[in-house]
This record gives sequence, structure tokens and C-alpha cells, in this order.
Amino acid sequence: MGQIEQGLERALRTRPIPSSTEARLRFLLARNRGSTRMMAMMLGVSQRTVQRWVTKRAEARRPPGPLQVRAIEEAVLARWQPRVRARRRAQAEAEGFVFHTRARFGFAAPAGSSDDPRVRWITQALPGEVARELFAARDAGAGEQQQTVILARALGHAYFREWGRRAHGLHVAFSDVEFADFSIG
Repeated sequence: MGQIEQGLERALRTRPIPSSTEARLRFLLARNRGSTRMMAMMLGVSQRTVQRWVTKRAEARRPPGPLQVRAIEEAVLARWQPRVRARRRAQAEAEGFVFHTRARFGFAAPAGSSDDPRVRWITQALPGEVARELFAARDAGAGEQQQTVILARALGHAYFREWGRRAHGLHVAFSDVEFADFSIG
């Protein structure tokens, strides 16, 4: 998961996900109404394995392996705050969002000019159509590169060309994203 995808995920949540594996297992167990069978089917392991993970007896407890820890994390992320995520996504698509990033920006220009790529801190409000395009690309399975292209086009228009008032035809290069955060509403 790239920086942009992580930023989108953080923006859609209002509370942090449980950090420990034990807390994640408790969340999934509660979400499945205490059914270790349903939880085992969801995670692709046996029911007995899930029972060993969540038992209260310390001597019988067995920690999940690295592959199972990743599966548990993905299951929690997919089920964490579904209504809040849907509401915040709809809000971003309707009203837009503020994009905060530190990345390398440059322009199509001769070598040695001030337009050579350099790291910049940028905070820019972007419209809802950019949010719709980003979420549609993410839902279609777009990678970090495609999401970067969407944001480069939007930042080029909003930040560098000031919504079309200057620098017409300027091509923005956006790479080496150090972080990407989104503020919704």
C-alpha cells in the first residue's frame, strides 16, 4: 500500500484501528457475534486455530503466524467503521478535500532552470471531482502510479496554474511522495 492509499485510508477513519493483534482478534470476534466458526471461515484457518488464538487460558493460547497476522489486519481494515467511511467518502466527493503532501515536483523545462524537480511541501484544497476520480481509480484497483497521475493533474491545475489563471500548458511531474494526507470536512 503506497503513501496515497494510506493517506486516503487515514482520512476515511475517525478512530484508529486496534493496534495489537489481540485487540484485532477481539474486534473480529465481536463483529462475528462470538462465532469462532465464522471468524475461521473469514480468515481461512480452522475453527480450532481461532479458538487457540482467543482462549483466555494463557497456557493454551497460541499466537498467529505472520501470514495470519496480515490476514487479521486486512479483515479488520475492511470492517472498521463502514458507515463512517461511507459518509466521509460521500462528503469528500461532494465538497472536496484538502491535500497535504511532501513530494518532488518539477516541470518540463531545460536543465539548470528553477523548474528542475525539487522537494516541496504543498497544502491545497481540491474539488470533489478529484475525490471522485481518486476513489473510482482505487475501487478499480489502480496502483500508486495512477493515483499519482490524478493528483499531479489536479495539483497542476489548482496550485501551479492557479485554477487556469497562469502558466498555461505547464506539465507537472509529481514523484517521490514522502507523505500524503487528506483532510475531509
